[in-house]
Amino acid sequence: MTDTFRRFEIEQDHEAYPACFFDVPEPPPVLYGIGNPDLLNPGLGVIGARKATPYGRRCARMFAGWAASHGQTVVSGAAIGCDQEAHLAALEAQGATVAVLGCGADVDYPRRAGALLRDVRRRGVVVSECPWGTPPQPWLFRKRNRLIAALSRVLLVVEASLPSGTFVTAEYALDAGREVCAVPGSILAPECRGSNRLIRQGATPVTDVSELALTLQADFQLCNPDYADSSRDELARALIANPMRPDDAARECELDIVETVRRISELELEGVIRKYPDGRYGSC
Repeated sequence: MTDTFRRFEIEQDHEAYPACFFDVPEPPPVLYGIGNPDLLNPGLGVIGARKATPYGRRCARMFAGWAASHGQTVVSGAAIGCDQEAHLAALEAQGATVAVLGCGADVDYPRRAGALLRDVRRRGVVVSECPWGTPPQPWLFRKRNRLIAALSRVLLVVEASLPSGTFVTAEYALDAGREVCAVPGSILAPECRGSNRLIRQGATPVTDVSELALTLQADFQLCNPDYADSSRDELARALIANPMRPDDAARECELDIVETVRRISELELEGVIRKYPDGRYGSC
């Protein structure tokens, strides 16, 4: 990742133009960005409510931080609420993050996101299809949602009310052949009605990082060799899917308890699993 501001413009016929943008309608003729253009490859898209609840903010941080620490680029739109929490968590995890704006990539919007966007430009990348200096417009943000979808191998909706622009992004993602996931929320919270409806319509529910890991497993094999080796391990897969104590894991996998304890220690040192306060081992 870069530690300096670096502007770039990539035209559609250039070899550096990200192929993923051809998966959505009207691929931008030119991409304008500041930061590291090498990060413009599909990762984990994290989107959610602007008027996020503490629950939504915490979920965005948890899933984005975990994914970033495991080699996935976190993609979002820098909006107040869940989007900003996702970017912050990725940066705090020393991971990569991409902010897609509905204004010029050199414009700080929302204004209170100025410090965050400066960090993303230095350590990740801010990108837009809008020419330099383009002021924010509501229709531009709706349009940019297709670019967030294009840059998402998996799109995770953390929290959404009804109506919500997240449905536009989800529709673009589905049309582009991406996996759409959603975090379940309280049936009494207006901020969760949209995400709960997405699950009812077929989005994959994600309730903890182990479920996100299973969704992203193929991608981790591509970007994280250590995880790739572990993902072929039956014990590692079992613990990621369902945290267990060593004796339960040994029975589940039909392994000797001594071998199970030894392998659990190795997986813990590799950062694939961790010990929970109740004595179970599961995904980090």
